[in-house]
Amino acid sequence: MIAALYVDPRGCYAGLDGVESWDEARDARRYPGPYPVVAHPPCARWCRLAGLVEARWGHKRGDDGGTFEAALAAVRRWGGVLEHPAYSDAWATFRLPVPHRGGGWQRGLCGGWSCHVEQGRYGHRARKATWLYAYRCVLPTTLKFGESHEFSRVHWRHSAKTEQARLARHARVSFYRNHSTDTRPSLSKKEASATPDAFRDVLLAMARSVQLQEVTA
Repeated sequence: MIAALYVDPRGCYAGLDGVESWDEARDARRYPGPYPVVAHPPCARWCRLAGLVEARWGHKRGDDGGTFEAALAAVRRWGGVLEHPAYSDAWATFRLPVPHRGGGWQRGLCGGWSCHVEQGRYGHRARKATWLYAYRCVLPTTLKFGESHEFSRVHWRHSAKTEQARLARHARVSFYRNHSTDTRPSLSKKEASATPDAFRDVLLAMARSVQLQEVTA
């Protein structure tokens, strides 16, 4: 069994054999174990827009009701993997190893490992840059590191006005535009937060590797 924490009860983890889902109503902060976890704690108070939200509406950065702290504790207690947006302020707050954008796993003094990956390489309509924190997992060597868009920045700069390049661009996960010429479509909140099935399967395999290691130890 694997416990999926902070997930949509009707999302990609729903109804999977061997997966115990903990949604908002169940309060994943109270997860007692004993299964390895895949954790998707809420990110609104930690993401790169958290400062703007705080300035406009007063919601304090990091004030997430203890969900990230509880998710991190569950990963370290039971083994597994935690997923959050890239550049999450939670990494500095909890002193997690900051991964390199170019790929690869970075080990921290805590014994955990972090990496940077884009969910666009697994089928998401946006690039959705993501940081993972793994503990007691077998680290997959087949993760699709690197940028997920079809065109490099140099190629895009020279072909941005072409129809082919326009269609190749990924959607935005945020409703805030980076600049006045940003014409990418915005995703709904539900679609933006969704995890592609292929990426979910990678995370589940990582969590299951905790149990496999214990069995063979």
